[in-house]
Amino acid sequence: MDPTNKPNGPSPHYSFYQREMFKRGGETGILPSFSVHADELVESTKKKLTDRGYFYANSNAGLGWTDRANREAFYRWRIIPRMLVDTNTRDLTTEIFGHRIPAPIMFAPIGINKLYSAKGELVPAKIAGELGLPYCLSTAASNSIEDVAAANDEGASIKNESNSVHSYSGANGGNAQGPRFFQLYMGHDDDITVSLLERAWKSGFDVCMLTVDTWQLGWRPTDINIANYVFYYPPGKVGNELGASDPVFMDKYGKELEKDTGKWIDSSVWHGKAHTWEKMPWLIKTWKRISGGRPFVIKGIQSAEDALKALEVGCEGIVVTNHAGRQVDGAVGSLEVLPDIVEAVGGKMKIIFDSGVRTGSDVFKAIALGADVVQVGRLYVWGMAHEGEAGCRHVMMSLLADLDITMTVAGYQSITKDVYRNPKALKYNPYGVYPRGEHAKL
Repeated sequence: MDPTNKPNGPSPHYSFYQREMFKRGGETGILPSFSVHADELVESTKKKLTDRGYFYANSNAGLGWTDRANREAFYRWRIIPRMLVDTNTRDLTTEIFGHRIPAPIMFAPIGINKLYSAKGELVPAKIAGELGLPYCLSTAASNSIEDVAAANDEGASIKNESNSVHSYSGANGGNAQGPRFFQLYMGHDDDITVSLLERAWKSGFDVCMLTVDTWQLGWRPTDINIANYVFYYPPGKVGNELGASDPVFMDKYGKELEKDTGKWIDSSVWHGKAHTWEKMPWLIKTWKRISGGRPFVIKGIQSAEDALKALEVGCEGIVVTNHAGRQVDGAVGSLEVLPDIVEAVGGKMKIIFDSGVRTGSDVFKAIALGADVVQVGRLYVWGMAHEGEAGCRHVMMSLLADLDITMTVAGYQSITKDVYRNPKALKYNPYGVYPRGEHAKL
């Protein structure tokens, strides 16, 4: 069958993106300006960024053993391909908090995007809008909540040709737009917390995601080596934009911010004073009041016990993540604990998976083990570090194509019917040791 004559299905033929690259290269000689092979991409990113930019995205806690554990966990789970299955069309669509999205992939919250592109968070927010995928904004962003929302709207409003693999048409026609998540780092001034949540809700962010594993930054030697805390460097503005655009924060602490460039980040973001479960009922109730009852999610869960506690206090979802290995050195890989957490909550809440995702096969494995949606972070940052919007789009389209092709060649037609929580799709190898780079010794 001519691939251009494939019947239309529930999902765009993301696999055509590979064909586009082949055809453009063969007919015009134009090749991608950087590799999307994860190992090669991270290496080329070193050449594109300053040390501060590179290590902010890629530093890990301690010796980096948790980062390695994330990749080893993926390596040990192996996909079992099925043959003679009709995969001429695939259904990658799924539902998250009342939104139908074209694939189980969302943009993870990453702060200070201006380290990677002059436009900062406006870049991934726009690309997420174009692709109809959920976008999550970090409290440590380097753009205001309102400007990021506008960029997401701009991306969603872009009209693509009906046969474009870049667009996703919802059930009612037109471009569907994924939900916006607001990732909250909660300080100890409740007035500021309320102000941030109100701004997020007014700007169309309809899911609140509280991060609970980063009251302060983990011990990151590669950042310490170069004093990599951008907030203290002249002009002392990058990374403070979200706070500097908040009227409540500025009314209370604006004069202090002029003297102390770390006032926002040190007091309201990574403040070093942990909250406890006792604070959660107030925060959830506050968000529900502001948003009219929209979902509340806790990010940073690594144990079944904490997952059950989150369910008990009223969370509609959790993010199973170890902050990509950046907080606790020597911790479990997130994929290792995912099956236990899925079994514990028994389908009573949405499970978002995060940490170590690099390929379409990784997304497939996380979904098969019970995740509803998978977050990606470093990948899109690496892409935007190369070519801004074009680089971010290229990396995310490549990931979608990778997942689509994996479904095709592995013989799985529907992500929700054939892959989701399907133990027969995977086989576990407890002795697998993930190699580090192409020439690494096993």
